[in-house]
Amino acid sequence: MSEENSPIVLTFPVGPLQCNCTIIGDPVTKKALVIDPGGNPELILAKLNELSLQVVAIIHTHAHLDHILAAGDIRKATGAPIQLHREDMFLWDGVAQQCLMFGVPQISLPKPDGYLQDDHDLRCCEGVAMHTPGHTPGSTSFWFAPAKTLIAGDTLFRGGIGRTDLPDGNHKEIVKSIRQRLYELDDDVSVVTEHGPGTTIGNEKRSNMFVRA
Repeated sequence: MSEENSPIVLTFPVGPLQCNCTIIGDPVTKKALVIDPGGNPELILAKLNELSLQVVAIIHTHAHLDHILAAGDIRKATGAPIQLHREDMFLWDGVAQQCLMFGVPQISLPKPDGYLQDDHDLRCCEGVAMHTPGHTPGSTSFWFAPAKTLIAGDTLFRGGIGRTDLPDGNHKEIVKSIRQRLYELDDDVSVVTEHGPGTTIGNEKRSNMFVRA
């Protein structure tokens, strides 16, 4: 794919916990994915409008509150289907309790329109879902080969990894997911983390204090 036809990747913080939402779009077809709309739906929709992109799916790395708050609003505005891994449905269904826990106004969310599986074809920008459990049972990363970009959710951070002390977190699983799935990607792959700055696979393999290659 030529440089001018490379996928559009735009990441910006949203919501009360400043989760990084990512829009990834095809500059030719103008089809796009919204990943982890954790708040500020008007901002997300404005960014899509600025880029003249049409949302074909709203996808989630996992179903913690700060990654899902605006999903219903984006679906209502665009008609795009909501997708996440089935194993995180207990969190999705418990969004009201999550709101209470974090002291944010309670919301309700529509049922997902479909469920992501490992190696799921995202049908946009040659994206593929990778089931990377550990932070939550249904945690999923998204790999976009043409953009050399990995959306890692809360699985991998710059110099760190996602928490595993929350309900149904599993430290062994997250280490396995990182070593056997994420670290198999090339060192020059850009990693979009869901909180804080991005990194590369090579940087984390060399210097991540929790999981080194």
